[in-house]
Amino acid sequence: MSELPPSDLPVDGTVLLAAFEGWNDAGSAATQALEHLHEVWNAEQVDELDPEEYHDFQVNRPMVGFGPDGRREITWPTTAVAVATAPGSGRRVVIVHGIEPSMRWRRYCAELLDIAASLGVRTVVTIGALLADVPHTRPIPVNATTDDPALRDAVGLEPNTYEGPTGIVGVLQHEASARGLGALSLWAAVPHYVAHPPSPKATLAILHRIEQLLGEPVPLGELPEDAIAWQHGVDELAGEDSEIGEYVRQLEEAKDTADLPEATGEAIAREFERYLRRRDKGPGS
Repeated sequence: MSELPPSDLPVDGTVLLAAFEGWNDAGSAATQALEHLHEVWNAEQVDELDPEEYHDFQVNRPMVGFGPDGRREITWPTTAVAVATAPGSGRRVVIVHGIEPSMRWRRYCAELLDIAASLGVRTVVTIGALLADVPHTRPIPVNATTDDPALRDAVGLEPNTYEGPTGIVGVLQHEASARGLGALSLWAAVPHYVAHPPSPKATLAILHRIEQLLGEPVPLGELPEDAIAWQHGVDELAGEDSEIGEYVRQLEEAKDTADLPEATGEAIAREFERYLRRRDKGPGS
């Protein structure tokens, strides 16, 4: 077996990854990242939340269709909890995939975290995607933040300074911290002018960041090719519409200018310190 990359997380033990369809999931990038992990790590569903408690079915309607036996059945919107074992490190990973609930958010988070406790979860990673003024031609930014000072120091994350309306991702992270769990959040920035799902380039960026956090290579399958095809498709769109093309050029200039200060001595020193911390922990976690 090839040597595993060092993990960014300063703790061993079970990690929970959670993403939710809806307001927190621009381009479906976050939920598709977890769907990909569920498939390539052969996750097994172990629990689910009763949708009757948390969903307005006029907002998230059940779906009717034919089951494997040919009979018509109804599929209700719910939150599924699955467990996988990362094949390289052997780390246990809990994967939570749901739809942002319509009501009883505190009870919803409490039930999820009770399940997490029963599965031995020590760290909760919430994953979201938001629409942003970023160009599709540049790497998709994935911002990692935490309110936990220990995680900030160990992993070199930024403090969470956002103020304003929040979604279930923010509430779950807050409630996890209140229980004494390690809690951090990943947010991918999806170009707002191509907001319609799928967004494979953003999904790929999220998976790369999860690889870094867990110290676990993720089989990517056709995602890299899908991301390239997606970018070429948006390039064609920008080439056919002069207004979109000019807007993309403005975003590129703004992005490139904003990135220039990252080469300062202070930034290089921070990155070197982060490298030393990861090296000292050795391979795996």
